Amino acid sequence: MSSSGTTVGTLRLRRSLTLWDLILYGVIVIQPVAPMSAFGVISQRSRGHVVTVILIAMVAMLLTAIGYGRMARAYPSAGSAFTYVGQEINPALGYVTGWSMAMDYMLNPMICIIWISQQAHVFAPRVSYGAWAVFFAAVFTFLNIQGVKTSARVNAALATGMSVVIAIFFVAAARYIFGQSHDPGYYTRPFYDPATWNARVVLGGTSLAVLTYIGFDGISTLSEEAENPRRNILLATVLTCLVIGILSAMQVYAAQLVWPASEAYPNVDTAFTFVAGRAWQPLFAIVGFTLVVANFGSGMGAQLGAARLLYGMGRSSALPKSFFGAVDPKRRIPRNNVLFVGALALAGAFVLPAVAGAATGYELGANLLNFGALIAFMGVNAAAFVRYYLRGEKKLTNLLPPVLGFFICMLLWLNLSPKALIFGAIWMVIGIAVGAWKTKGFRGNLIDFELPPEE
Repeated sequence: MSSSGTTVGTLRLRRSLTLWDLILYGVIVIQPVAPMSAFGVISQRSRGHVVTVILIAMVAMLLTAIGYGRMARAYPSAGSAFTYVGQEINPALGYVTGWSMAMDYMLNPMICIIWISQQAHVFAPRVSYGAWAVFFAAVFTFLNIQGVKTSARVNAALATGMSVVIAIFFVAAARYIFGQSHDPGYYTRPFYDPATWNARVVLGGTSLAVLTYIGFDGISTLSEEAENPRRNILLATVLTCLVIGILSAMQVYAAQLVWPASEAYPNVDTAFTFVAGRAWQPLFAIVGFTLVVANFGSGMGAQLGAARLLYGMGRSSALPKSFFGAVDPKRRIPRNNVLFVGALALAGAFVLPAVAGAATGYELGANLLNFGALIAFMGVNAAAFVRYYLRGEKKLTNLLPPVLGFFICMLLWLNLSPKALIFGAIWMVIGIAVGAWKTKGFRGNLIDFELPPEE
């Protein structure tokens, strides 16, 4: 028994999440309104072919989602990609994957706190940014420490609220669109506009649109709390990508019809709020508030996933086991990790804006997040290839999804911003140094994998 009242190695996480809970978690982490924030940038990059690049990106992410789901069948562990790569390829590579994921998962709640606190300060300027940051970090931590079913219920409420706003937008957009006359090509230009089509531009837009889906991998970190994980993790991961992809395509299609790409946006970064305001003026404020709610859900879900990842690494001795591998005996959650991620996210909410400036702190964090996520995606695809093709049946269904998924993710990773690559490389060097120190130059056992019973 540790001093914090937690038990290491004797207690397990409680299996209580249904397939529906997992899908809701994935949808909330990615956000049902995911394309709204990046709509203007994607539209500009793809020259108006937003729907096309969103759908192409969905196919690309489905390949990786299949890899996550299939590996979760083999290893229903909270460690996710960390466990998959370590078990199938090499423990040291698993450690490197886990270290990159740690940056990804811990940055997500951090940048959500930054974004929400900045927006809340706009809505209520008498309350300082710092006070909002402390408030949201405390709420994230409090809700996640209550237990995973509490988080699932909050996710359901958030999904319902965002779905209502999306439905209102669709109604307002339809009234606006059908209330005017249009030329024959009006309804097909969001898919294909011969005047602006360029294959290289569309591929560039797709690489940006893929980032809309980052976060679905968090479902696999809940494998030890899922009912029937070998079935439900695969279904939830794939279905989440499908739901987000189709919903995103519908949103940007309606937006592109309300505000054609040939017209400039007053502000590219907040283009969707102007689109919503054109469809129905009150939606300008409503959509802005909805994006605050969406980032609240995403940040809370990301903290939940980060705590489970650190638990998997702690239990496997990649991190100090007495702290990170502990489970609270009452709520059966990795309480230490929830508190740790909450404290780190709060600290980052003050440090990143101070280092990069309030306007660019969120952007810097988001770029670094993608660095870790894409490394994990490559690792999972590589692990799926090794397990199901090299060591399994030599058939196309075991070959094409992981190979295509790996090279697509590698291409995206190579096209990250130079600053993200530099800071990400520094993080990885630190992680490798820690691993070398733990194993006396990688001569000892870096990881002691422990897989849970399925109950």
